[in-house]
Amino acid sequence: MHSLRAHGLAALAVAALLATPAQAQMGPPGPPTIGTVAAQKRAVTESSEFSGRISAAARVDVVARVTAFIESRLFTEGGEVQEGELLFRLDPATFQAEVAAREATVAQTTALLRNATLTLSRAQALIGSGAGKASSVDDARAQQASLAAQLQGAQAQLRASQINLGYTEVTAPISGRVGRAALSAGNVVTPASGPLVTIVSQDPMYVTFPVPVRQALELRNRYADRGGFAALRVRVRLPDGRLYTQPGKLDYADPSVAPSTDSLTLRATIPNPVRAGARPGEPGNRELLDGAFVSVFLEGIEPVQALAIPRSAVLSDPQGNFVYVIDAEKKTQQRRITLGASPPGLAIVTTGLQEGETIAVDGLQRLRPGIPVNPVPATPPAGAPPAAPRG
Repeated sequence: MHSLRAHGLAALAVAALLATPAQAQMGPPGPPTIGTVAAQKRAVTESSEFSGRISAAARVDVVARVTAFIESRLFTEGGEVQEGELLFRLDPATFQAEVAAREATVAQTTALLRNATLTLSRAQALIGSGAGKASSVDDARAQQASLAAQLQGAQAQLRASQINLGYTEVTAPISGRVGRAALSAGNVVTPASGPLVTIVSQDPMYVTFPVPVRQALELRNRYADRGGFAALRVRVRLPDGRLYTQPGKLDYADPSVAPSTDSLTLRATIPNPVRAGARPGEPGNRELLDGAFVSVFLEGIEPVQALAIPRSAVLSDPQGNFVYVIDAEKKTQQRRITLGASPPGLAIVTTGLQEGETIAVDGLQRLRPGIPVNPVPATPPAGAPPAAPRG
């Protein structure tokens, strides 16, 4: 027993002697290794992001113009129709009878007017030969004028009846997608029945978005000498996160500021063609949907030279935005910066940084102002940040 205990104590002593040199070699930890990049100017497309909503350029509620039974519905609910396409046919029998009666009245009055014209001619011939009376001429002329006026009235009534008969064929006033029919065949409709169906235009569409007044003024001043609205384009990110391939153009700005939000509403027109491979008229054949909530990017058409850093290098606190700059002594400095309109993935710095200064982009959670660091190039290289959305 004593021999085993002695051997155990000896093994512990040897292990302690072997461990001592390794522990002595570790020493205190060195400064943290930080990924860095140099702030540099690059050609960037200025971009500002807003929240917007898609809306149709035209929306029409189709209503009945006469009182009649619905004879048939001739469109597919949810499909697309073309301007002038027949949507409903109303029972025309009553209106056809009315047109026939008005035509008869016009024909009768025309015959009476023709006879009155002949009577006036005879009276005038007799007065020229000395056998007639002036009063007879006056009476014939008055009768002719009266019948001419009656004919004009009958023709106007005939035209009104023909218009009402035309209203029994309800056509699409615009091209677009139709909604659900409010009434089915067999129902009686009147002008007071409300919309029979609603048509929403599809191409082009509008996208409207509010811009804070201060930012709107900055955009105006920035692009005033570059063409104004013509120097900007609109890109849309769809609700599913995809970037819509068709760019839009600004075409309207509200004349008044919304007092509740202190913002100015801008509007752009954006194409909405049929998707590749989709059939015209089928539901879901276009990307943009009326009423959809989207992200809107307002971009400059021409790239500009600007001091750019990776977006990941920018930190924020209640005082604003800042970055960590690595000075010549490899120590961190907290630097307050001001950002301009920036594309996704990049931060455009307008004040607070100089070109060529080294900033930290990796390991930011370990940094505090004034601590020494071991700066190394960031991986992946920050020279290829995500580009602005191009589709």
